[in-house]
Amino acid sequence: MGLTIANNVTSLNAQNNLTRANSRLTKSVERLSSGLKINRGADGPAALVISEKQRAQISGLKQAIENTEKAVSLVQTAEGALGEINSLLLKVRTLAIDSANTGINDEDALAANQSEINNALDTIDRIANNTQFLTKKLLDGSAGINGVPNDTDVTFLQATNDTSAGSYAVAISAAAEKATITNGTAQSSALAGAENLTINGVAISLNAGLTQSQVVDRINEFTSQTGVTAEDVAGNTRLSSANFGTNASISVVSDVAAAADSSGFGNSVSTDSGVDIAGTIDGVAASGSGNVLSATSGAAQGLKIQVGTDPSNATQTVSGAQGAVSVSVNSLTFQIGANANQTANIAIGRVNPSSLGVGVNGNQFGNLSEVDVTTGAGAQDALAVVDAAIDDITNLRGDLGAFQQNTLNATANNLRATLENTVNAESVIRDTDFAEEIANFTQQQVLVQAGTAVLGNANQLPQLVLSLLG
Repeated sequence: MGLTIANNVTSLNAQNNLTRANSRLTKSVERLSSGLKINRGADGPAALVISEKQRAQISGLKQAIENTEKAVSLVQTAEGALGEINSLLLKVRTLAIDSANTGINDEDALAANQSEINNALDTIDRIANNTQFLTKKLLDGSAGINGVPNDTDVTFLQATNDTSAGSYAVAISAAAEKATITNGTAQSSALAGAENLTINGVAISLNAGLTQSQVVDRINEFTSQTGVTAEDVAGNTRLSSANFGTNASISVVSDVAAAADSSGFGNSVSTDSGVDIAGTIDGVAASGSGNVLSATSGAAQGLKIQVGTDPSNATQTVSGAQGAVSVSVNSLTFQIGANANQTANIAIGRVNPSSLGVGVNGNQFGNLSEVDVTTGAGAQDALAVVDAAIDDITNLRGDLGAFQQNTLNATANNLRATLENTVNAESVIRDTDFAEEIANFTQQQVLVQAGTAVLGNANQLPQLVLSLLG
């Protein structure tokens, strides 16, 4: 190359290389100061795309872990309340066992036990209605599977995780009946003499001179002990059990022969038992106990309803078509994954006393709220209902425990492992390798310094022409 003045190509070459070295040095400084080797799309388009997708996953995984931890707190809140209900049920069971000891307990002791049971049931109801996480109620049924009948004679009692959402027609083919006994001879005048009635093993003394209405009132004074209610039906005295179904029974006998001036029940023992309800739910034969109908198969499996009393006959339920029950599934849904539809659900059923111990076969009590231990028979039946209620609560606690352990905790552990690996993968793509980058920084720094010195020398080359002119 010739020696020229107008164009200093050597200087331009030095400038070009110095600019490149300076650019690389600037990039190295940026990477060292930011800690990232991909700071903009130009640093690596494909790497940036992959990295940003991984960052989205990382943020989603972190939030999913937090969601899971919040879900654990909610489940523990519900489980803690259920634990307290369980303790109250154990107390109720103890009182029922004490009441069953009729050889020792008198009426006052039984009444005291019943009062304490009522208080415990009120507390259970309060816990069920008031337990909440933030503002979300957990045990009142709003977080579970609910049913709404469109007929006032039908009451929704319970549904399980086996019950599907939908509308289910209810039809009663045979009404439930209470145990009933009507005096064989109508009492048309005051009692001629003192009389003793024995109803379900309870002795009731009737003084001479009592009218029929007074006899009815006297019998009803012992309803809490006998489980029997008396009423005047067209001039006759009719006894009926408090509950429906085959386990409701009445036994009555008098020490006076039936006559118009006596109670009219006579001195021969009369007995009667109730009849269980029969019918279908969603067109499928259901199981009847008392006035409770339970679906045992099909889409409605687990659905339990209670049928109301016939307005024209207080001793039996309504019959025929009774509208439909609309079941809705309001399970709690937790977002426990980093992506759409990665959720887990659990239903927490209603645990009010009226929803516990429902439909125990052959029992005079339809649910926990009805238990009455003021009689020996009532105490025995109460035990069965309380045991069923304890099963309801412990099964729900087991479901919650399994959901927490096998779904939430296991998922959280998996999410943490996934987060660790995803962060590691994103780090490989995006983070600066300081050992490598410092070496590169040192190299570029030396090149810039050398390039600057060389450029200075290149700029001096045209001065060599002066030596030729001399």
